[in-house]
Amino acid sequence: ATQRRLARIEGQLLGVQKMINESRDCREIVQQLIAIRSAVQAASLNFMQDVASDCLLHQADSADTAAQQAMLADLIRMLGKVS
Repeated sequence: ATQRRLARIEGQLLGVQKMINESRDCREIVQQLIAIRSAVQAASLNFMQDVASDCLLHQADSADTAAQQAMLADLIRMLGKVS
């Protein structure tokens, strides 16, 4: 799913480059840039959700509660940077 999202974002970026080269209306370009930013954020959150689930599942096998809490705190901190 993440790879598909990234491919779509890549296509959007190429489209914006073409729009700039064609001197298209600046409002159209800004609208596309906003859409790209939103798509990147959604892809980032989706990827982070997958990573968080995977990390927490692997960490759940550990009997070290402090390590589990540290992993969770780190993942939450990372998610805060994305949103």
